[in-house]
Amino acid sequence: MIRPKIGLALGSGGARGFAHLGVIKVLLDHNIPIDYIAGSSMGALIGSFYGAGHSIDRLYNLAIAFKRKYYLDFTVPKMGFIAGNRVKELIRVFTQGKNIEELKIPLAIVATDLIKGERVVFREGSVTDAVRASISIPGILVPEKKDDRLLVDGGVIDRLPVSVAREMGADIVIAVDVNDGKKVEEISSIFDVIMQSIDLMQDELVKYVVNDSDITIKPKVGIFSARAFTNIEEIIKMGEEEALLLLPTILEVIEKWKETNGE
Repeated sequence: MIRPKIGLALGSGGARGFAHLGVIKVLLDHNIPIDYIAGSSMGALIGSFYGAGHSIDRLYNLAIAFKRKYYLDFTVPKMGFIAGNRVKELIRVFTQGKNIEELKIPLAIVATDLIKGERVVFREGSVTDAVRASISIPGILVPEKKDDRLLVDGGVIDRLPVSVAREMGADIVIAVDVNDGKKVEEISSIFDVIMQSIDLMQDELVKYVVNDSDITIKPKVGIFSARAFTNIEEIIKMGEEEALLLLPTILEVIEKWKETNGE
């Protein structure tokens, strides 16, 4: 039976990115295959953990138990406040030190070359290095140096990597956008200033980028902080709820593809 290859484009969004887990669970529960994942920043982290073979139940438990303070290693500010060694070790442990090409699902990880000002897409090599680069929020997490590149957060240049999922070979792309533009957080620290500035920049940038996904799921997570890593259960639940709302649309798009391409 011919069927479409389905790609997920998992966007950046800090703690709100845990909603990606809820979306993945709904797709799995309804037997919608995931053939490719393209992830930016938090989307890359979630995509790599799922691609490493963890069950969705295990990932739920890991997410709910997550405490940001355990993975912060502050350093004397030069290129960032947080060295990132602890979080890099976390990534290495939960992806079993694998290379991207060894994962169970083809994965593309998006980062930004700070020097050349261009998008970098990792399709092979160390998962740990690529994800560590993709989550490197400028000014907060020290950039990841790889070869001759200085790499920072993929969301700086490509918040929602739909085109990357297309390039991987997806016939249908389901995008998950966890930054819904609401700004409810108090600004009281240098971290808040940096995060808010990046959010505003990405919101403006995305207005000029064509989103050619077949379905875009936008969990209503704007009421939660992108940086506090609290309310994780509620964030995951919102991912589930929004995916369920769009499930009929997803199934319809799949059926139309089959009709057009001959089942």
